Amino acid sequence: MKIDIDNLKKRIIYRSQYRGTREMDKLLYSFIKENINKIDESKLISLEKFLDNDDENLFKFYNDNVNDLEYKDDYILELFKNFKFKK
Repeated sequence: MKIDIDNLKKRIIYRSQYRGTREMDKLLYSFIKENINKIDESKLISLEKFLDNDDENLFKFYNDNVNDLEYKDDYILELFKNFKFKK
């Protein structure tokens, strides 16, 4: 099955911007914006699944308060964990 990469990227960007909390909108959008063009197709699919996690768990994970997200792509998790958010 052929994936429309441009459409997938647009969906990921949109989902990162409209999370429900302003803090996570800013954090995730910045993270996505910095990394979306650096990763391959399979990781883009994984990145979209990463956004299925709720804001609270992602925020806790980012701030080292939880290490056991149900999401299990180590590459994406490491990118997110090592991302330096610039306010």
